[in-house]
Amino acid sequence: MIELKTLEEIELMRESALIVSKTLGMLATELKPGVTTKHLDKIAEDYIREQGAEPGFLGLYGCPSTLLTSTNEAVVHGLPTDKPLEEGDVVSIDCGALKNGFYGDHAFTFEIGEVKPETKKLLQVTKDSLYIGIREFKQGNRVGDVGYAIQKYCEDHGYGVVRELVGHGLGKKMHEDPEMPNYGKRGRGKKFQNGMVVAIEPMINMGTHRIKQLKDGWTIVTADGKPSAHFEHDVALIDGKPEILSTFNYIYEALGIKSDEEDEFKNHVTI
Repeated sequence: MIELKTLEEIELMRESALIVSKTLGMLATELKPGVTTKHLDKIAEDYIREQGAEPGFLGLYGCPSTLLTSTNEAVVHGLPTDKPLEEGDVVSIDCGALKNGFYGDHAFTFEIGEVKPETKKLLQVTKDSLYIGIREFKQGNRVGDVGYAIQKYCEDHGYGVVRELVGHGLGKKMHEDPEMPNYGKRGRGKKFQNGMVVAIEPMINMGTHRIKQLKDGWTIVTADGKPSAHFEHDVALIDGKPEILSTFNYIYEALGIKSDEEDEFKNHVTI
């Protein structure tokens, strides 16, 4: 059952989402060759607690960490390790926070040092597909409209769209209805209503869409060992239009990137 939120509840969710946004921005300043994802996990937990929130992932479904850190061919759900990040790596950092009874949950794939041009392109197309999907989260549309838009854009670039892992509704639970696949058919699935809040999160592979799980029971990797990218935002439907509750602006500021979330969204949106 879909749990619609009031405007007051959406503002509480925005607060939780922005704690995650600020955490990812803080982590962006730490990312360089030689840093371990276990170090990132520790400082993220401390930071989230300093904001008066609780780590959203820690203990959820038995998760042993605050962050899920997925490097190179890892798609999602990678556990932090003592293995140092290396020049040319890409790492998806997925993070959650719980405050005022509501969850925030989003992700960004970071470049470590100089990354191959073809990998940079994968990251850019995946991030663009996130906004292309968000623009379809509007009054009168359905779940399939979002999935179709993401799938078509990424497959037109020759990439694989993961099928087994999907976005989701968000609220007092980390995972609520509806499921939000990154593939689908236009006009199919549950209809969007004002008050819905969802996490839209394209998981896109350079090669095959096929995946497998490692023996740790968590890490999902591409079946062909090629890189994967993952970007995620929390989005509310207000007055028939999508409003992004999370932001990448803290990341851009930390990395010295001259970009703005609102401008990026507008470049892909016609409502």
